[in-house]
Amino acid sequence: MIAMKVFIRQCLLWWESLAVLAALLALWWLASHGDWISRVFLPTPEATWASLVQGFSAEPGTDAADLGQASWQTFLRMFMGWGLASVMGIALGTLIGMSTTARDWIAPTLEFLRPLPASAVLPLAISLFGLSANMVLFVVSFGAMWPVLLATVQGLAQVEPRLKEVAANLQLSHVSFALKIGLPSTLPDILAGMRLSLTVSLIVAVVGEMIASQPGLGQAILLAARSFRASELFAGIVLLGALGFLSNALLATLESRLLRWQHP
Repeated sequence: MIAMKVFIRQCLLWWESLAVLAALLALWWLASHGDWISRVFLPTPEATWASLVQGFSAEPGTDAADLGQASWQTFLRMFMGWGLASVMGIALGTLIGMSTTARDWIAPTLEFLRPLPASAVLPLAISLFGLSANMVLFVVSFGAMWPVLLATVQGLAQVEPRLKEVAANLQLSHVSFALKIGLPSTLPDILAGMRLSLTVSLIVAVVGEMIASQPGLGQAILLAARSFRASELFAGIVLLGALGFLSNALLATLESRLLRWQHP
């Protein structure tokens, strides 16, 4: 009975979400067909769909952007940067979070660097790597690392004191405590940080592609804007939204599987 109620509630939420989406599409259709905004800046939904279809069926040598290839390149860049950021964030966060002294010493530095936007390190990255794919990867990794690092530090700082007492009684080393007790108990915080990090990595990857002229959706959107091809610009924006939605949904599914023990 309870499972049926949960299923019905989920179905209602899906229908409500679809209704909101349909309302937004209807408003877009009215605004474009009613000439509320010039079609130079706001294309119709039909034109955007046509650009999507044309972009995925584009052949080499044509003027149309290959949106399939661009989406794949942006996804790879986002995923690689997010992967590096997650590894670095968990490793550094564990080293800092395991030691109260380290947290006290490094906390001011973390608070200084944390609000620093990824775009602020672009000049440094360009000077180190030039306008290259490695530059974009560096900036994505830097910008996406902080949510994971801070979540790991925060989670380890809030580990149940009794677990620390148990580890001391068992004479566990710092490494064994981190692997067997610390990180597993901090997993909910880490996964929450990784979901936020995934969004940041997509945003920074697109900005990096625009600045460094690297192939991807960022470059495709920038070129479409410069050429006043509004339908192609909106097609790229739709793809970015879909890419962010799907990647977040996949990570949310993985998170629910890994944290099944929280919901017996």
